Amino acid sequence: MPLSNLFQPIRRRIAASPRAPLALALALAASLASPTDGRAAGTMTVQSTSVDDAKEVLATVESVRTPQARTRIGGTLTAVNVVEGDAVKKGDVVAVVEDTKLKLQLTAAEARIGALLAKLDLIQTEYERVKQLRSTGAAPQSRLDDAETQMTVTKAEIAAARADKSVIEEQVIEGKVLAPDDGRVLKVSAVAGQVTMPGEPVATLATANYILKLRVPERHARFMHEGDEVLIAGRGLDRDTATRMTKGKIVRVYPELDQGRVVADAEAAAIGDYFVGETVSTFVSTGKRQTIVVPADAIVHREGLTFVRLKGVGEVPVQTGPKQIAADGVSPGVEILTGLKAGDEVVLP
Repeated sequence: MPLSNLFQPIRRRIAASPRAPLALALALAASLASPTDGRAAGTMTVQSTSVDDAKEVLATVESVRTPQARTRIGGTLTAVNVVEGDAVKKGDVVAVVEDTKLKLQLTAAEARIGALLAKLDLIQTEYERVKQLRSTGAAPQSRLDDAETQMTVTKAEIAAARADKSVIEEQVIEGKVLAPDDGRVLKVSAVAGQVTMPGEPVATLATANYILKLRVPERHARFMHEGDEVLIAGRGLDRDTATRMTKGKIVRVYPELDQGRVVADAEAAAIGDYFVGETVSTFVSTGKRQTIVVPADAIVHREGLTFVRLKGVGEVPVQTGPKQIAADGVSPGVEILTGLKAGDEVVLP
């Protein structure tokens, strides 16, 4: 209906008034000043924009590395201090291995050192006595030289005994199984009371740095590049968070196909508390396409239909597509598949 026809009833009502010309002018001005929905609102001109042709890919959370905490000596596992899921820091004691023979060897080394120290005291006493006799000429020089040699040899024996003790003490310290890096315990493969050999794993860790392992169909291989952005839609395949997606970045694209799929690693700051092996819905770009995107708050839902308000026209039905980012690069937007064309003026709330 032409816009002029909207004002015919107004003209007829005002025509009977003695002040018809003035009243008609005021009524027309008031009608033109207000939008069709009766609210003060801004507008935006619809423009075609280029967006990423995003494809949904299921990715799994994996650890960059999965080092193992291993025993360094053989013996009996007397304590296991962690369980699956525990967070550990590098150097934390994961378990303790004891070898009873080391305690006996340590006791023997301490006794040997004590005996050598007592022997050194006697030799030093004898050396001082011979030294005095030599000063008076009552003892030959050879006797003084023998005493000095015995003292030197005994001191060397004490040093060797102390070195042997240090080796044994270090072996006792090595009974502590340490966490090789920061992370979380994925698996504990030993129990207290178990006899272990050197090098046996006690626990497997997932380092603190997690990645997303993506497997994309081969036809999209040419679009995958290091540095490309990916969007993470939330935990537990939660697609309702699409407007609040977390951004990530592809850091590695593997050169070999795995069962017809391109394998890539992506990093994101928001996956540090995820479970290793958890499935996450992600979106990757497989090219560019032209489309129309309007702000999400410009969409009106009523009786199962979707509408957009156009300036001077009113509400028009539209078909919406995937959620996108609005033209400002920050606000949530919605792709319009049908119902709008470039140049239309959309009324914003």
